[in-house]
Amino acid sequence: MIIVCPLHRAASLLQQHGARRAISLLAPGTEFPQFRSLAADDHLKLTFHDIVQTMDGHVPPTSADAERLVGFLGSWDSASPLLIHCWAGISRSTAAAFTALCMKRPGEDETSLAWELRSAAPSATPNRLIVSLVDDLLDRKGRMVGAIAAIGRGEDAFEGTPFTLQAS
Repeated sequence: MIIVCPLHRAASLLQQHGARRAISLLAPGTEFPQFRSLAADDHLKLTFHDIVQTMDGHVPPTSADAERLVGFLGSWDSASPLLIHCWAGISRSTAAAFTALCMKRPGEDETSLAWELRSAAPSATPNRLIVSLVDDLLDRKGRMVGAIAAIGRGEDAFEGTPFTLQAS
């Protein structure tokens, strides 16, 4: 199971679902949650702004971030829940959750997986730059990018409502 949520819900949902791994995607200067129940290697911390193009004063996600995300997800055995969060639970975290779906369910069509994400989270608006970097890394030939374009922007929301997805 994949649990996706905003930062302020991360610690309680980690405990509630018994997640054994977590991914935090936060902006520079934002304090990461301390998940005391997790070993350091079980908590991936990625630091960049939620932007889709270069902007002065902002740190974009990079191919190195995509490599760390894919590596972490590749080492997750899906046997225990994985928690993914960003600040609002709308963009960076949903891009990581979409990546997880694509990696853990490789035989399924990316567009179907994107619509599954949209059904679970009407406000989900996966960060297109993260998706593009991962698409290149996984050699998906633009199918991940196209799938996210197909579902379009999610409903307007200040923060996303926590949701779950099945990894397999």
